[in-house]
Amino acid sequence: MKEVRFFYVPNANSVNELPEEEAQHAVRVLRMEMGDEMMLMDGEGTFYRAIVTEASKKRCLYRIEETLPQERQWQPHLHLAMAPTKNMDRTEWFAEKATEIGFDELTFLRCQWSERTVIKTERIEKILVSAMKQSHKAWKPVLNEMTDFKTFLQVVKGREEATGKPKQKFICHCHDDSDPETGIAKRVGLLKDVVKAGEDVLVMIGPEGDFSIDEVKQAEAMGFQSVSLGKSRLRTETAGLVAVHIINLINQ
Repeated sequence: MKEVRFFYVPNANSVNELPEEEAQHAVRVLRMEMGDEMMLMDGEGTFYRAIVTEASKKRCLYRIEETLPQERQWQPHLHLAMAPTKNMDRTEWFAEKATEIGFDELTFLRCQWSERTVIKTERIEKILVSAMKQSHKAWKPVLNEMTDFKTFLQVVKGREEATGKPKQKFICHCHDDSDPETGIAKRVGLLKDVVKAGEDVLVMIGPEGDFSIDEVKQAEAMGFQSVSLGKSRLRTETAGLVAVHIINLINQ
């Protein structure tokens, strides 16, 4: 019995052909033929059981046999805003693993101490799609362009004003809040102890050099709560993955 293969097809129910890249993979790599069964995912919560109706070198047409709406594995909207690492392999690793675990939105931050200030999102987008297919996720995370830290705070504020729905907002950093000279507000505690299940969450993760004290103050002034991910000092991509995992566990 052949393993059922998954393919990402936006608007799968309104077209009858795989995108070119997916078609080439289906026909040239997997050698799929007319009559083979496959599973399509639209990235917006629905799977489709389909049958190949035509397969050529560059084209793969299909007929939908069954529409399968999926239930979310996690209910609240999880948005991670993270400064990309200097080594892009580490950022790509994070994007893949976080998608496998499950999250909804990713924004790259340009911070005061960022070592990488430019990023090409096309490569990350492909990794998100690949991880979504591999882990059989029904929703593809939204990927935003790199945004300046201060601009991002204003974007978040604008979203909240437009929707009237403030979300849980956290900024993870390693600054010592016991020093009154930093002016950093008292931490409530670990992320796992303060995040509330069932509510939308936004978590910010800083660059290798951490957020600056000024950035932490700016975030706190905009309603973000300073939190810790634990006693260990984590790499940026590890911290992002830990945050995604914590929130998933709390909401499952």
